[in-house]
Amino acid sequence: MAFSNRTILITGASRGIGKAIALRLAAEGANIVIAAKSVEEDPRLGGTIYSAAAEIEAAGGKALAVQVDIRHEEQIAAAVEKAVSTFGGIDVVINNASAIQLTNTELTETKRFDLMQSINVRGTFLVVKHCLPYLKKGNNPHILTLSPPVNLDPKWLGGHIAYTITKYNMSMLAMGWAAEFKGQIASNALWPRTTIDTAAVRNLLGGEALAKMSRTTDILADAAYYILRKTAAECSGHTFIDEEVLAAEGITDLDKYSVIPGGQLYQDLFV
Repeated sequence: MAFSNRTILITGASRGIGKAIALRLAAEGANIVIAAKSVEEDPRLGGTIYSAAAEIEAAGGKALAVQVDIRHEEQIAAAVEKAVSTFGGIDVVINNASAIQLTNTELTETKRFDLMQSINVRGTFLVVKHCLPYLKKGNNPHILTLSPPVNLDPKWLGGHIAYTITKYNMSMLAMGWAAEFKGQIASNALWPRTTIDTAAVRNLLGGEALAKMSRTTDILADAAYYILRKTAAECSGHTFIDEEVLAAEGITDLDKYSVIPGGQLYQDLFV
């Protein structure tokens, strides 16, 4: 299997998109490091690092649950050290953890602005920084960041500038790492064409109605699988849309990913 004995550290992997990617790669024999905060289940969100670990091992992978808040550098460093001591190295980093708030300038509280900056931008940077010595020695090393293509159309900035700039910064990190580590480590970004049925959609953005107009997390899991199979020479420096990744693999019938097969889909942000 393509991911046998490869160690993949995923931030925010206790639920949602991060867990879906973890399960997809676990089925291919990967070692998964679940780097997330959740050790007690929140009924609105579901899942903890421990329940995710159990699912990953049931799917065929090996799992390491590590409680880490990526706002704190010492916790990142400890998580990386534990991953390396358990599995011997780190081959892939998936920057999935992110905070969201779609408010304008007036309605964005300072503490929420700081939260999005500290998780989405600073945390993403520090996770890669601490994993870098191991990625350089890794087996087909990759960095995959869940962030959108950079589109400077003002409509994406005007409505929720505080959130938008953090997601664009994540994409700029992904592109910058592709240039910095050219030929050594692949670095790409990945984003969905449509909304994805996650806790954020159900609790913050549109509730059950929007969830029914979404796709499942499996579409991003499959797209990540195809990206991470490639080498740095083949695949680096891209800001991918999930549909495009699958189309390149000859997969164009995407109905199986819809929460309601055949139903109307809602286009995601930034696309």
